[in-house]
Amino acid sequence: MKQGKSAIPLAHRGLKLTHLRLMAALAEAGQISAAAAQIGIAQPAASRLLAEIERILGEPVHHRTGRGMSLTSVGQAFALRAQRIQLELRDAARDMAEAASGGVGHVRIGSVTGPAIDRVLPVLRNARLTAPQVTFEVIVGPSDVLCENLLSGRIDFAIGRLPEGPSRDLLTIAQIAPEPVSLVTRRGHPLAQHPNPTVADLLHYDWIMPPPESLLTRTVLRRLQAHGVEAPPQRLSTASFLLTFALLQQSNAIAPLALAVANSFSQPIDSPYTQLAVDLGIEVEPFGLVTRARSVLPPTAARIAHEIQALTLPLAG
Repeated sequence: MKQGKSAIPLAHRGLKLTHLRLMAALAEAGQISAAAAQIGIAQPAASRLLAEIERILGEPVHHRTGRGMSLTSVGQAFALRAQRIQLELRDAARDMAEAASGGVGHVRIGSVTGPAIDRVLPVLRNARLTAPQVTFEVIVGPSDVLCENLLSGRIDFAIGRLPEGPSRDLLTIAQIAPEPVSLVTRRGHPLAQHPNPTVADLLHYDWIMPPPESLLTRTVLRRLQAHGVEAPPQRLSTASFLLTFALLQQSNAIAPLALAVANSFSQPIDSPYTQLAVDLGIEVEPFGLVTRARSVLPPTAARIAHEIQALTLPLAG
């Protein structure tokens, strides 16, 4: 029986790693000249490779636009696969290098702020003693940014949450824990010594929160609504911890922050910050270990990820 072209493996049709490198570069650069420069070949050679790819696939993978070119739906799908193959090949090289060097490696971690403080930091502190040959890079940011970095290969894994949108299906998550939230003020705040402030007391002061679309702000407002109160006064929205803590120190504002962050900044005896003695039951949805779907972490990264997951935190209070 004669096979259709789509049933013949791509490698048997002449697909090479150079083709994959070009498609991955095109998806990133968006221009044939930039993609050619990225993989170290001349533009005419890249154009020939592109023609070969279309012949092998039997479908156009690009079309001309006023600004140069863009990938077709087939091109986008193939480029995504090419990027993933490139990442897997890079990880395979890291596996071999780690095996040959006896455990030397480099681990790149992304994390949202709370777990970065109470999970990632203790594990890395321990790793400095138990695995001094291993180096680390940590990116702290919101989950959507971390997941973009994960899909592009910028980090090995993320401690955070899955993003909304189509990229969600390209990732997997193993949940770790929910993230409780505490209310932080300056130590001299009028409510700082109050043994049991009410929700009504809290609404007399400005609150500092990230923009309305952020997960923390949406969680806080939902919880306040459950308490039967309106949104608190909020004259400033910011996702900057530096600006938030500066404003807390210089005003009577209140900031809902991840408990790990609140503890880190308020527990030192000489800290200018404190946590209010009120528990509104604010808890952000669970974070977890986020990895690329159907991928295998290099050995050293896998060990560190497991240690972050398995870390037992001390009980609050």
